[in-house]
Amino acid sequence: MMDERSVALEQAIQNYLDWMAVNAYAQSTQRDYKRRLSQFLSFIKAGRYRWDEIFTRHTLRGFKKIRGSTATHAVTGLSRYLYGQGKIAEPIRVRKPLPTLPVIYKDYLLYQKKCRQISDINVKRIRGVLCAFDGYCQRNGIQLRSLRIEHVDAFRDEFFKDFTGATCRLYRSYLRHFLSYLYHERQVLTSDLAPMVIGRREYGQAKPPKFLRPAEVQQLFASLNPSSASGIRTYAMVHLAYSMGLRPKEISQLRLDDIGFSQQLLRLTVRKGDNPLELPIPEHTLKAVAAYIIGARPTSQYRQLFLTRHPPYRPMHTNTVGATISKAMKRAGLNASAYWMRHTYAQNLLEAGASIFDIKEMLGHDKIESTKRYLCVHTKLMRQVLFDETL
Repeated sequence: MMDERSVALEQAIQNYLDWMAVNAYAQSTQRDYKRRLSQFLSFIKAGRYRWDEIFTRHTLRGFKKIRGSTATHAVTGLSRYLYGQGKIAEPIRVRKPLPTLPVIYKDYLLYQKKCRQISDINVKRIRGVLCAFDGYCQRNGIQLRSLRIEHVDAFRDEFFKDFTGATCRLYRSYLRHFLSYLYHERQVLTSDLAPMVIGRREYGQAKPPKFLRPAEVQQLFASLNPSSASGIRTYAMVHLAYSMGLRPKEISQLRLDDIGFSQQLLRLTVRKGDNPLELPIPEHTLKAVAAYIIGARPTSQYRQLFLTRHPPYRPMHTNTVGATISKAMKRAGLNASAYWMRHTYAQNLLEAGASIFDIKEMLGHDKIESTKRYLCVHTKLMRQVLFDETL
């Protein structure tokens, strides 16, 4: 019986390695996985594991003690492959799954993804805080309808004590948004508790938006080097962020079908707040996108515009888009992030004479208050009006 299991595992490993080759995984990755899985096969043979015991967390921990944590990636990858092929009941889950949340919590997470376009990784972080909050409420017999600020404060004292100040600020914002949702969207709470969820008193919270000045914009574009596939891709993404004010998530979700080259239009069908829009594409931005499609975009079945640089080619993640733009700005000597580009776009519209209502529509905001946070005082116009200066 053990020989049969060994043969079955050996064949499964070979099928997985063949699948990696077909999907153009890097040669170095294929060699590393082949070596690691050969070690895993020897480990299973020596341990006399049954087939249903092979792909479990307990077995993986035993293998990890012998070969180290770097050896486990190949095994978990194999388990996901076999699960997808229907060969095993479930893949190895390295992390213990979070507990099931009540329906209203699940509804909130769906609301975050659909209406606020929160990334999957941030949804996981929010879910972790909500699981802790729900667990606290259940342990103390607290119903959401009877929730008071004293309960929220007590939860914060218990849950936040081991986190850094930056993490506490982030988790407070998660908690505030959830409480605001319960009050405004679901009418569960009798009063809005969100504004009461604060840390130590901080002043000067109304910071002006951060945007690039004209000289800094020139500095950025002068530093871009579209001489490689990676450089061409970065060049196109920076153009879209600067000239059209697109969020990193919107850039990552752009599809080839969204670009109208003959009409010089860009269709944004998936936007935060469900505000689809068609925007004219500046000629230089259209040329940058065309250069990427023709000269740098890998051949792929995916219709998303921007793909990863290495096989297997996949659509770029939102965080990767943001990091790519931010790195380009750092290389240009600018202490700035990707979102400065969106603020710069809004500020340029204001300087060009657009009304705040026009800017709201171009940015895809639901509320005018959101747009106001993007804008600084139109200094040039103010000086013209107050001091009759021509600038």
